[in-house]
Amino acid sequence: MAVYNPPIRDLQFVYHELLDPERLQSLPGCEEFDADLVNAVLEEAGKFCAEVLFPLNRTGDEEGCHFENGEVRTPAGFKEAYQQFVEGGWTAIACDPEYGGQGVPNAINVMVEEMMCSTNLSFGMYPGLSHGAYNAIKAHGNDELKNLYLPKLTEGVWSGTMCLTEPQCGTDLGLVRTKAEPQADGSYKLSGTKIFISAGEHDLTENIVHLVLARLPDAPKGIKGISLFLVPKFVPDANGDVGNRNNVACGSIEHKMGIKASSTCVMNFDEATGWLLGQPHKGMRAMFTMMNTARLDVGIQGIGLGEAAYQGAVDYARERIQGRALKGARFPEKAADPLFVHPDVRRMLLTQRAYVEGARALAGWLAREIDIYQRSENSEEAQAAEDLVALLIPVLKSFGTDMGFECANIGVQVYGGHGYIREHGMEQYVRDARITQIYEGTNGIQALDLVGRKLPANIGRCLRRFFHPVAEYIEEHQDDEQLTEFIGPLAKVFGRLQRATAFIAEKGLRDPDEAGAASVDYQRLFALTALAYLWTRMAEIALTKVDGDERLFYQAKIDTARFYMQRLLPQNGGLYGAILAGGKSMMAFNDEAF
Repeated sequence: MAVYNPPIRDLQFVYHELLDPERLQSLPGCEEFDADLVNAVLEEAGKFCAEVLFPLNRTGDEEGCHFENGEVRTPAGFKEAYQQFVEGGWTAIACDPEYGGQGVPNAINVMVEEMMCSTNLSFGMYPGLSHGAYNAIKAHGNDELKNLYLPKLTEGVWSGTMCLTEPQCGTDLGLVRTKAEPQADGSYKLSGTKIFISAGEHDLTENIVHLVLARLPDAPKGIKGISLFLVPKFVPDANGDVGNRNNVACGSIEHKMGIKASSTCVMNFDEATGWLLGQPHKGMRAMFTMMNTARLDVGIQGIGLGEAAYQGAVDYARERIQGRALKGARFPEKAADPLFVHPDVRRMLLTQRAYVEGARALAGWLAREIDIYQRSENSEEAQAAEDLVALLIPVLKSFGTDMGFECANIGVQVYGGHGYIREHGMEQYVRDARITQIYEGTNGIQALDLVGRKLPANIGRCLRRFFHPVAEYIEEHQDDEQLTEFIGPLAKVFGRLQRATAFIAEKGLRDPDEAGAASVDYQRLFALTALAYLWTRMAEIALTKVDGDERLFYQAKIDTARFYMQRLLPQNGGLYGAILAGGKSMMAFNDEAF
């Protein structure tokens, strides 16, 4: 059977010891979030996820969603769990108190989201999309739309979606055909079909608010002609309550490899009533408010699944006896030794652990910067934080999901044949994790975003937000003997990242295909460097506390950091070599030979 214990202590380490909680607490609206309150939120969230969501994960996967007469019914237990979720106030924790929310900092919210994703990714999709819709409406809606829709989304009685993809276009949204006709009363009539719409139809909430990309009659061609519209399933009445059914309907649901308890819908809009969100023809600007949130959330999904796979693999490696240790029996009283005595099993478990804990630190860092740019009253500080978030969003999304899928596959390998069957739950993590590398922009698209947009943006300003603090940290600690084994590898990979950046900038100016050919390897190199920086900082913290009451915890931090530096970080050499090799070997290949 699958196991899960909320990793509260490690989440606390990231928040209280790595992220400078005093700085977070000094931000407007964060004053009340002291250590006791933060710990209480994490513990209660972990309890809910482990006791309510986790037991529904396998049954929800096996049952899936049901589509009958245009309506979608979620698996048994989901509706009741969602009601508990709402009653517990979890839909409101990261929302503005102005609309009934609790104003919890993003740095805390991502940790709650991680535990949801570990225990039941399908369930987490529903409130996750709603919060993305909330963010877009809050950022771009007029006061009338915000006052009507945000309290309902905060309360959780209404939910949200993002409707981008159409049969003829996915990433290339310039090909969107859905039309929006202006009406005399200021509303619009939308007509078109959207596909792959997560949570497009379900029975968890009384209303569903769709955010839809469409074209106005006078829209220019391409991406610059797209507008964003708010289209509710039920049009609110004069009192702001559910009114008449809108002309939007679910045509079918997809039968998927994973996340089967999350409804993935074909949505048909037949002159459905909607309202413009933001400015005409500026829909992509508004949608990216939601997309950036979604990309962060998807990176968290990978981390959550990686944690669940790691815990399951550790549990099995402790219990399953198989063979003897290479140096002789470690547990002679047993018929065989547990799996974890074998070097290769330990390699796999430590790979999972090092990636998950490193990625968790990266997500926490990024979430803290989001808090700073959203709340800080210092414009320069806010801009610096926003630049760093823009740079690291594609890195976290791609690495978090690649890592999650890799860790899930490692979990299956640790279990052996038992991992390949349904009983232990490990194969579900593999299936669920696979989509995270695809939706909200494939990881290849994230790489193109990184090298094509983020590197040259504002003459490299985003890059400097990462390069300068890392360079300063290395210089400050280069003579620290305790950190030598960590600073050395960090300095080496950081140097390679700098040289690779210069190489891509130079080659990409002459030939964009060169930058594209290097992009995925560069993105991975960037992630490995970011984790090396964070693992060094975590080791620095642990070294000061290893002789205290929590010796086992802090020693494990140091040992995991050491494993990362010695066994995982060296892959940067191959990535660096591939980047410098250029793109000729792939671009010169004859098209007809494929």
